[in-house]
Amino acid sequence: MRQLAVVMIILNINYGRLHCSYTMDIDEPHTYTPPKHYFQTSSFDENELDEDIIKNPLDRGPYFDISASRNVTALVGNTAYLNCRVRNLGNRTVSWIRHRDLHLLTVGKATYTSDQRYQSVHNAQLDDWSLKVLYPQQRDSGVYECQISTTPPVGYSMTLSVVEPLTTIVGGPDLYIDTGSTVNLTCIVQHLPEPPPHIQWTHNGEEINYDSPRGGVSVITEKGDITTSYLLIQRARSADSGKYTCLPSTANPTTVHVHVLNGEHPAAIQLGLQIRGDGVLLTMLFLLLMALASGWRRFGVR
Repeated sequence: MRQLAVVMIILNINYGRLHCSYTMDIDEPHTYTPPKHYFQTSSFDENELDEDIIKNPLDRGPYFDISASRNVTALVGNTAYLNCRVRNLGNRTVSWIRHRDLHLLTVGKATYTSDQRYQSVHNAQLDDWSLKVLYPQQRDSGVYECQISTTPPVGYSMTLSVVEPLTTIVGGPDLYIDTGSTVNLTCIVQHLPEPPPHIQWTHNGEEINYDSPRGGVSVITEKGDITTSYLLIQRARSADSGKYTCLPSTANPTTVHVHVLNGEHPAAIQLGLQIRGDGVLLTMLFLLLMALASGWRRFGVR
């Protein structure tokens, strides 16, 4: 009996240990901290959220991955994409709304507007629901919201800026240069999402050859948010006069007229142009009077 009692005590002790070990396992907390770029916000909320709003994605429904930029810039006429990444969507739907007029643009993959330039593009592998805008114009700029059909709905706003590239030449449309001076034509390209890959210069419609026997012609281009190209022509001569055009590969061209002066003041050139214009006008008036006089004589009017 004494041996049996010892065996029972040992079994009870081992059972208690097993029971305690099992109890500790099921009571051990299982937590998951999501990345800070995951959050959920109320509809039409433009404010940044505190870390207190970040919740455990295992305990909630859909939420937005906002690792992408909230600001999108597109060129006039070039297709624009506003990307919305939604996690844990489940059986909910994603819609796109235009803030300007609260117009419903898309629901799921369907377009809910008569403007068929707006389309929904779904990438199931990345959980992306993108708003595609075909042939965007500057009037399409504004705030758009990606919205999830929860109760109440939650949304994430993005700003679309549709810009038209602007190309200018400083001092145009006419530049007056003294013979022997250095011509410095400065072409500025603005409102591009990225610098133009190439900027071409032409003189009277022909591409400028920087290795020509004339020499002294060079170009310097500085790329950035604003791209600037400098065309330098040393020891200017009369043959350098004419029309110069700056042609960025991804923006509109612009032109300037260069006048290389032989000791003549620009005002004198302008006066000469005005006199020539007045001469043409006087000639036309004289011919008109002659025609009227001929008609009066024909009808006997003196």
